[in-house]
Amino acid sequence: MNKGPLALRTISEAADALGVPQHVLRFWETKFTFIRPTKRAGGRRFYRPQDIDLLQGIKTLLYDRGYTIRGVQKLFKEDGQKAILNPTGVGDAVATEQGLVSREEIAVEDAAGVGQPVFVRPDTVPTTGLSTEMRESFLNIAKALEDAQATLGRQIGKAGRRS
Repeated sequence: MNKGPLALRTISEAADALGVPQHVLRFWETKFTFIRPTKRAGGRRFYRPQDIDLLQGIKTLLYDRGYTIRGVQKLFKEDGQKAILNPTGVGDAVATEQGLVSREEIAVEDAAGVGQPVFVRPDTVPTTGLSTEMRESFLNIAKALEDAQATLGRQIGKAGRRS
């Protein structure tokens, strides 16, 4: 039986929907006070659709955008739920650890090489303000970083099996 879009979800349903273990959701509740699932008799958690949306935003920021827990806390404190609910940017703004930044500011900072570096996923690179050479160079660097991360993961795995 499928639940409706407005139905409450148990922690196992929420964890499955987000693709994270249940203990991660419990941990996030301790770190992000704005996550407050409804608790029923026996302490059983039920997540509203808004809770699931917030959790998805947190997951995106932590897992895909490279934020730290403290970075997400700071983003929430400075910009509120709107930055968490739409971490890929709303309209002309992109959520960064420095707060919401317009796409033009990112392109200007990148082109001029000034200010704090802004992490942008390769598939979300703004095409305006970047030459084809610069975009290709960026994508090559991203690919090299992914390869290095995979190699490092294999090396750590081998070291862990030896002990």
